[in-house]
Amino acid sequence: MDMKLLSVFDEVYKTRSVSRAGENLSLAQTSVSLALGRLRRQFNDPLFVRTSEGMLPTPHATELIQPLRQALELLRVATKQHVVFDPGTSTRRFRVSMTDISHLQFLPAVIQRVDKVAPAIHIEILRITADTPKLLEAGESDLAVGFMPELEAGFYQQKLFEQGFACVVRRNHPRIEARMTASIYKRERHVAITAAGTGHDLVESELQRLGVERRIALSLPTLPGLGNLLAHTDLIATVPDRVAQMLVGIARVKTLPPPFALPSFAIKQHWHERYQHDPGNRWLRGVVAELFLE
Repeated sequence: MDMKLLSVFDEVYKTRSVSRAGENLSLAQTSVSLALGRLRRQFNDPLFVRTSEGMLPTPHATELIQPLRQALELLRVATKQHVVFDPGTSTRRFRVSMTDISHLQFLPAVIQRVDKVAPAIHIEILRITADTPKLLEAGESDLAVGFMPELEAGFYQQKLFEQGFACVVRRNHPRIEARMTASIYKRERHVAITAAGTGHDLVESELQRLGVERRIALSLPTLPGLGNLLAHTDLIATVPDRVAQMLVGIARVKTLPPPFALPSFAIKQHWHERYQHDPGNRWLRGVVAELFLE
């Protein structure tokens, strides 16, 4: 059995997808299908069965994966052949799971960098959902970026930076000038941003611990439009520092330190162990780290 067949088996097992395996190996989908056919004849087993969740391995394929991966690594070492990823020529599609806040913080810089060094690569953004861990495991998402405590266990991760919170109000707010006091914070009406990744639960928990009750006038499940909303109302928003700075740049708003000590939180990138050594995935993680690692 040659290295190409072993690589196809490994990639289909990781991605649960013939087309995705082809993209990652720079092979046509027909070539992957032909290789699967040879593997099935070799082992006298279907190996992978098409389902609504992708190409799921048969019990026999599950038994084979570890010894075949060991054989593949031995072949690579023996022949000194390693999977090569060339961003300058690659047409690979990367799927990155992000929260709304990550869209604002990461996408512009990432796309600018990718356009320069990897012009043929396609980035597809997925929303962070309860299925994100499964997508990472199945290879349907290459990377997840943002504040996602649910991905702390069972995944590789890299901390990019730490951030706290800031209050944002319109520049000509009639009752708030250069300082946010505790009495003003309790008296004024607030907009609560409940979008995933914004640290909303951290703020709520700390305020509750301190015995501070906000007057919530509006709850929003997303960040887009927040700057315009604040610029035209007297509402206060308590958001992550970097979001606050972005809002200052796009709307007539100002930022003020919160009157209470609020916790900070870490923004990280997460990936599944199956992609720890994947050259393309390593390159993508390197791009994110180069741009945002502090």
